[in-house]
Amino acid sequence: MAPATLTSLAEEKTLQESFVRDEDERPKVAYNEFSDEIPVISLAGIDGNQSNRRSEICKKIVEACEDWGIFQVVDHGIDGNLISEMTRLAKEFFALAPEEKLRFDMSGGKKGGFIVSSHLQGEAVKDWREIVTYFSYPLRSRDYSRWPDKPEGWRAVTEVYSEKLMGLACKLLEVLSEAMGLEKDALTKACVDMDQKVVVNFYPKCPQPDLTLGLKRHTDPGTITLLLQDQVGGLQATRDNGKTWITVQPVEGAFVVNLGDHGHVSILLPWITQ
Repeated sequence: MAPATLTSLAEEKTLQESFVRDEDERPKVAYNEFSDEIPVISLAGIDGNQSNRRSEICKKIVEACEDWGIFQVVDHGIDGNLISEMTRLAKEFFALAPEEKLRFDMSGGKKGGFIVSSHLQGEAVKDWREIVTYFSYPLRSRDYSRWPDKPEGWRAVTEVYSEKLMGLACKLLEVLSEAMGLEKDALTKACVDMDQKVVVNFYPKCPQPDLTLGLKRHTDPGTITLLLQDQVGGLQATRDNGKTWITVQPVEGAFVVNLGDHGHVSILLPWITQ
């Protein structure tokens, strides 16, 4: 039977078989063996009157997209206190007692809430993570009954955070529009009713982390993903179809920008504890 939460397995000596991945799927690089290959791009001046500065930023983003399809942005205009508050609330939620988190259990087809990866159907091997996820845009898609009501302040902070991240996503889409020779607002118009999905990942302490993954190899299904790492690290990327991997260097306050496959804007926040 699947555990209520993964934290109940954290102190076990061996990993349950349902989490053990085939050898070719296991981690190739340590979570803290950081690489600085992923570009870190400052957005300072992107909204100013200096066209040269905007062109310079645009060029760097295009080069990063062509090289990796992923980059980090700093000086993005999102208040550091807001980021810190969102981080604090996320950590406090996952520290709640299992019964508190499971009040928002999204098993059985519920749209949004809390779930443990081992509860997901159709997964032969389970990811080692707990998740909070729900849609925050368009506004009509919000179902506040599926948003956590603990810790105090979650809803208010998440609403502001979602709004600011949607603004940053649109700003980046404008740059990509210009890079393709389109009107500045071409992509934002095309995505006028785009979804925004908040995903908060928690990777608890694992008894044998070399045998499993917090989140298996994947591409993101959305148009663009804005990801906030904690300072522990663990996010990995490849550009040669998985032959080699790097661990992305965490940069405090930066958002990792990943070009997705299609369709929606998502915000992803991974919290990794060892």
